[in-house]
Amino acid sequence: MTKKDFIHLMSAKADLNLKQTGAAYEAFLNVMEEKLKLGEKVSFIGFGSFSVIDKPARTARNPRTGKAIKVAAKKVVKFKPGSGLKDIKKGKK
Repeated sequence: MTKKDFIHLMSAKADLNLKQTGAAYEAFLNVMEEKLKLGEKVSFIGFGSFSVIDKPARTARNPRTGKAIKVAAKKVVKFKPGSGLKDIKKGKK
């Protein structure tokens, strides 16, 4: 699904025009980005939660050569699905 497809579906479900829906979509992404950059957890009951975790530096292996390489420490976004999303996956909803 593309951004355009998503906005069209959201527009139909929320009974908003495409311009309003596009603005709401962009605002949502901006708020998510701001909060995650601050290291805050963003939770949606029944859907899931997003958080930022620290991945430590490590040594990995190049699969072609088998040579050891160093991978730098970094921050990554983690998503943990909520019970509602898990039920959909199990076919309960």
